[in-house]
Amino acid sequence: QVQLVESGGGLVQPGGSLRLSCAASGSIVNIYFMGWYRQAPGKQRELVASIIKGGTTNYADSVKGRFTISRDNAKNTMYLQMNSLKPEDTAVYYCKAVSGMFIWGQGTQVTVSS
Repeated sequence: QVQLVESGGGLVQPGGSLRLSCAASGSIVNIYFMGWYRQAPGKQRELVASIIKGGTTNYADSVKGRFTISRDNAKNTMYLQMNSLKPEDTAVYYCKAVSGMFIWGQGTQVTVSS
């Protein structure tokens, strides 16, 4: 099965930007569902954004207009462009794929603070 590895997290100031990447070990061209989730301390993991084979996207209301999800099948990579970051965006961000079974990445920490 495909393996997923996130990268691009770090510490940014409020209003800043980050671009997260989720690199797959194999082809993602036939993976129907891919998405980004996040989990803050003391809170449940929540779906942030998803993208379906063919390009249809969905976003949580809390990030709509600020985050953009995309996938590049040629590079076997999914991205999350995060703009206008807020302290409440601080969380561990995970990528997920559905390909017969659920596949999760290891997570990458995003911290938004002055």
